[in-house]
Amino acid sequence: MAATQSAEWKAVCEKFRLAQELSEVESKKDPENNPFRSKYKARDLLKEIRCSLKKIEIEEEVSNEADCESGQVVDEGLENDAGKACAGDSPAGLRSARIAVLEYHLGVNHIETEELSAGEQHLMTCMKLIDKCTTTRENVSLYIQARNQLGILWAGRDEIEKAQGYLEIAESMYLLYMKEDGQPPMDLEDFFVPEGEELSQQEKTRRFEMAYTHTLYYLAQVYKNLQQYERAGQYCHTTLQRQLEYKQFVPLEWAINAATLSQYYITKTCFMEARHCLAAASIIATLAGEIPSEAAAKESEAESERREELLQKRAEIARCWIKYCLNLLQDAKKLLEDNIGELDLDRQDELKRAHRNEEDDKEKGRKSAILFGSSDTFDSICSLEEKVSSVFPLDFDEARAIFLVGQSYVAQAKEYFAMDGHVTDHIEILQDHSALFKVLAFFEQDLERRCKMHKRRVDMMEPICKDLNAQYYLLICRQLQFELAETYYEMMDLKLAVAERLDQLDVHTIKKFNHLCSSSMKYYQMFLDSIRSPEGKFPEKLEDDVLRPALVARFRIARLQSKLISSHLPTQLENLTLSLESYKFVVQYCEENPESRKAVETELELSEEMVSLLPLKINRIQSKIVTST
Repeated sequence: MAATQSAEWKAVCEKFRLAQELSEVESKKDPENNPFRSKYKARDLLKEIRCSLKKIEIEEEVSNEADCESGQVVDEGLENDAGKACAGDSPAGLRSARIAVLEYHLGVNHIETEELSAGEQHLMTCMKLIDKCTTTRENVSLYIQARNQLGILWAGRDEIEKAQGYLEIAESMYLLYMKEDGQPPMDLEDFFVPEGEELSQQEKTRRFEMAYTHTLYYLAQVYKNLQQYERAGQYCHTTLQRQLEYKQFVPLEWAINAATLSQYYITKTCFMEARHCLAAASIIATLAGEIPSEAAAKESEAESERREELLQKRAEIARCWIKYCLNLLQDAKKLLEDNIGELDLDRQDELKRAHRNEEDDKEKGRKSAILFGSSDTFDSICSLEEKVSSVFPLDFDEARAIFLVGQSYVAQAKEYFAMDGHVTDHIEILQDHSALFKVLAFFEQDLERRCKMHKRRVDMMEPICKDLNAQYYLLICRQLQFELAETYYEMMDLKLAVAERLDQLDVHTIKKFNHLCSSSMKYYQMFLDSIRSPEGKFPEKLEDDVLRPALVARFRIARLQSKLISSHLPTQLENLTLSLESYKFVVQYCEENPESRKAVETELELSEEMVSLLPLKINRIQSKIVTST
């Protein structure tokens, strides 16, 4: 092999450097009509280097044969390429390792130019060249990176288990090397630099750890695809920790990944972990810089794109915070409610006595394992965490503190996801805001104040529902109609509870109560009408997605109709008759479609009862009318 300081070797190294620059830098500037121009040029250079190494190998073999003839001994351990790659200190072994590096880069090049079979072939050749010596300081980084690429390749072909095999071996190889050696291994660039220009030990370590971080990241995706969500969450968390530790991250990308991970933790009711992810996401997102002003965005396309990206990502993180607050409140509600959905005061007292110490102990035990951040960000992350609890609220004041945090993020999210241009997202945020008020009302024991909270829900949803075009947004319209109907229904129940405490109802109270009943019926009926065919016919058989909502709507219309207050007997008769018709609809539908009974067991039982009782009440009113005339 030519000496590493020779002109010939320096030319090889320069060619390799140029190939890397073409592939990683110049390729980003390639025109749309020739997107792989620089990649192809890089490939040609890599092939030229490989030919140069092969030529040198042939020359040395001829020289060795001449040495044999003159009585010199040839090292039989370098008989094949796989053996040569282990002998990192020998010229032949080093040359074979270099060829393996070239095969790796050619494999990546072919994959990046969408020639997957050729890419796979080059990567497999690389693996064969170093197969017998994978944990040496010369080869371990190359081996891990080659397996990473093969893992990505097979995952892209939906061969997830095959990808899993490559990546898990890469992981075990890293762990084995760190246990047996642990010194910074050779980086792929080290094989093609003039003597004295090798990477520093610190840079070698950084690059090796980056390769392993990629292994963990790809494994997280694999486990997610295999629906091994707990393992996927663990690997994703470790990946994020390592990216911060080794400063190998793009702030916005890292922040979105951390915020996404928080949503997994929420599903597992791991709110401390979810909060830490979100706090870290918010802090790391600020490292992406200040949001350009509108004036700057108008003057520069680049600034406009940057402004758009920053606003969008920060709004997405805000939405994750909303989900955090909402789910924390909703899970606390499940813990505290009785069998009719009201606050169980005995349960509340019991939890207050035991819950706090228990949660504090759990938090201390788990906290150290999940921490993100370096010394310059850790304090900021902890400070943001302290602004919202991660334990279940047990009374109104605790719930309100969480609600207010969620509401502040609603305001942030709506700034970007405005109705103009982001209709679906904007309405989803409004629905979450409404849900925050709904769950907060659960903790409020004053019935009038609870009613006002539901009124806030109506005020935010009703204008949207009226203006939205049902032709384009049918599903959203149905959701809003049903939620508005339910909200008015809850307000009616609250007003009914208040009225039952009074000796006599005044005209204003009766009018208000009837208005709530009518409004709820109106929106339930709008929902039911949306299910009709274009000709106005109600379906004989309901689709699964609307089966329960439709039957519940008819059941509640029946109840609301019977609750309307009137001193006028004919009006009472009309209301009860209409109520009976709706109860009969529910019963008859379930008789004709027995499989639907499970969806509305409680409502069906009550409907059957009312179908037998209401005719008696109707008859009594009819008798009074006859008598009065």
